[in-house]
Amino acid sequence: MSAEASGGSMTAASAHTSDSQAACQNPEPHRNVGLLGSKYVKLNVGGSLHYTTVQTLSKEDSLLRSMCNGGTEVTLDSEGWVVLDRCGRHFGLVLNFLRDGSVPLPEDNRELDEVLKEAQYYRVQGLIQHCLTAMQKKKDVYESVCRIPMITSAKEEQRMIATCRKPVVKLQNNRGNNKYSYTSNSDDNLLKNIELFDKLGLRFNGRVLFVKDVLGDEICCWSFYGEGRKIAEVCCTSIVYATEKKQTKVEFPEARIFEETLNILIYENGRGSGPGGLPLLDSRGSGSSLGASQSEEEGAGGGDRRVRRIHVRRHIMHDERGHGQQTVYKD
Repeated sequence: MSAEASGGSMTAASAHTSDSQAACQNPEPHRNVGLLGSKYVKLNVGGSLHYTTVQTLSKEDSLLRSMCNGGTEVTLDSEGWVVLDRCGRHFGLVLNFLRDGSVPLPEDNRELDEVLKEAQYYRVQGLIQHCLTAMQKKKDVYESVCRIPMITSAKEEQRMIATCRKPVVKLQNNRGNNKYSYTSNSDDNLLKNIELFDKLGLRFNGRVLFVKDVLGDEICCWSFYGEGRKIAEVCCTSIVYATEKKQTKVEFPEARIFEETLNILIYENGRGSGPGGLPLLDSRGSGSSLGASQSEEEGAGGGDRRVRRIHVRRHIMHDERGHGQQTVYKD
């Protein structure tokens, strides 16, 4: 009997030793079916350690609640920490949202997007909605800001107009590009053109792209683009004679400019010019307030491919400049 007991005892000891060796050889975390019966939880999220309660983790119907009630298998390390294979940078923010029901979100768009990704992984619906609301507010604020690009090169201008899906209005003003003196009202009219440009930019913000060009050859000239091509042009500058000397005159054809701005709205959202390429308003109609103005249409093909070039005070005398430069007019 004594020998048998001794043999049984040695067998049990041998088995225990074998289990201990196996445990030492396999130090990886073991899996648990849940955290039932626990009050406090130790979480290791990508090396970031957090200590909280089951009650906090169970406040929302999320992945964390599922881990607590056994719905999702959890991994425990040798010290009893629940191991989560996620970046722990924003996990504290997730916990604070579960504790308080609200939490300040980061201002940086990239960090806000990272918080949203973590909230979606843990399926915390309240935090997901909180992030989406903050993103929408940022978007609304951004869209309400009126931004006017400044053209820095001809290549940039071509690319901007070709890739923009909105109609484009460009104001080219370069007061220094003048070899004659200005008439008495020219400076006021130049300022009025600039003020009108700013007002139109605010009025049609989000619908029309307004750009400024202060490097071009024209002193004051409006250009209107739709679907990547020039639709119309309003030149506000002319050369006039006064007491045997030439002067530069700047006009302010407000009604004409506003009319052409309305015309290019037909190119909004890719709607094109409609049947027959007819503009929204006829810039040459007898109802125009600037009856003294005339327009030219250039380009081959259908009428929808021509450019309306409108000049104020169209009385040509002679041209003393080279090709491509400003035409000389008489008032």
